[in-house]
Amino acid sequence: MTDPASPYGHLPSVDRLLSHPEIAGLKDRYGHNAVVAAIRSELAARREALQKRPTPPEPGEIAAACRRQLEARYRPNLKPVFNLTGTVLHTNLGRALLADSAVAAVLAVLARPCNLEFDLDNGRRGDRDDHIDGLIAELTGAEAATVVNNNAAAVFLLLNTLAPRKEVIVSRGELIEIGGAFRIPDIMSRAGAKLREVGTTNRTHSKDYAEAVNPRTALIMKVHRSNYAIEGFTASVPAQQLAELAHQQGLAFVEDLGSGTLVDLAHFGLPREPTPQQALVQGTDLVSFSGDKLLGGPQAGLLVGRRELIARLKRNPLKRALRVDKMTLAALEATLRLYQSPELLSRELPTLRLLTRTEAELCAAAGRLRLPLQTALGERAEVRVEACHSQIGSGSLPLDRLPSVCLAIVPAGRGGGRALKRLADGFRAMPVPVLGRLEGGAMRFDLRCLEDEAGFLAQLPQLAW
Repeated sequence: MTDPASPYGHLPSVDRLLSHPEIAGLKDRYGHNAVVAAIRSELAARREALQKRPTPPEPGEIAAACRRQLEARYRPNLKPVFNLTGTVLHTNLGRALLADSAVAAVLAVLARPCNLEFDLDNGRRGDRDDHIDGLIAELTGAEAATVVNNNAAAVFLLLNTLAPRKEVIVSRGELIEIGGAFRIPDIMSRAGAKLREVGTTNRTHSKDYAEAVNPRTALIMKVHRSNYAIEGFTASVPAQQLAELAHQQGLAFVEDLGSGTLVDLAHFGLPREPTPQQALVQGTDLVSFSGDKLLGGPQAGLLVGRRELIARLKRNPLKRALRVDKMTLAALEATLRLYQSPELLSRELPTLRLLTRTEAELCAAAGRLRLPLQTALGERAEVRVEACHSQIGSGSLPLDRLPSVCLAIVPAGRGGGRALKRLADGFRAMPVPVLGRLEGGAMRFDLRCLEDEAGFLAQLPQLAW
């Protein structure tokens, strides 16, 4: 029995706290067991604190601490953020944002059964790929298509199916490393294919490919260098020429486009990127590309090309291991439907909408946001409107820059570096974390990807730094 004279005797019991009004609400949200565990944890902490400061806490104080503990414990690890880094397709921030129609399509199949692998016409089991393959083929002009869970998986499946224990010829200048330290040579090795490098880092010629062909050759492969550039004394072989060489030798020619887009971006004032349609017209037998980069859809790897090669990919047992789920299929189909009305893309597809925002539009946004941000920061920092450049992607087209506008926050006084770190920490700790970039002695918020201005402004009073 607890001594009433002891400070521990003034601590409320578990049962008393369970009847506290604030705790009662927590039980409805988190369940009885979780709440009891939180109460016991808080009481243990209070007993330890009483050894140093013998002032018993009020029950309401403990109840509030329990609420904070449970909120922190059940807070999702994945959360929305404000991407003000200036990189539209940011690998670490989820890449492409889904269109409203794609989000609605995902929600529609989340909470109810759907015909994922059921053919409603004949009442029999169906193939999940049937929901998407025809649409992909229609938009790209391919004979057939299939989908796996990302582009690295698409390349892996392609190589494992068409070139096991055989050689694949690739230019040395195209042996790229993609995000997360995944390298083309490593993927090739794991897929069971043998890499045959040709040419040099900066120059590869048609004769290099021709001289490398031997009885063990399975494929000639071209990898699009979407995440770096080689300039100066360079040479590479056009895809059409490689396709002709491969076909003369009775080989397949495959191309990994990496980012992949179904429209000519130059029509929107953006840097031109090769499309699967162009690759197929040039004679490429199989093309792989991503779904969550320039295409503007969910994470996926798309494969398009000759019907007999796609059929072989689908028969590979690995296809099941790499297949996509109903949410990806729903989002991808809805995204691709937007491409059936290309004149609406810059309005309906978030990726393209963000990439094509004008400097005038961004300047207007900066004018609306500068003063409220300055008010929130007070005299501790100055907010300036400055010109800057956005980046299309961190892993895709990182070298291409788009004129943009940013809010540059410059701390007042000395110790600017420490102040900038505190400022960055403070913005990251907000209910919806705000991510910018530290550059040139300032915290810079590139406004290209900020569409929810009201949400950004609403939480500024909570900034602590």
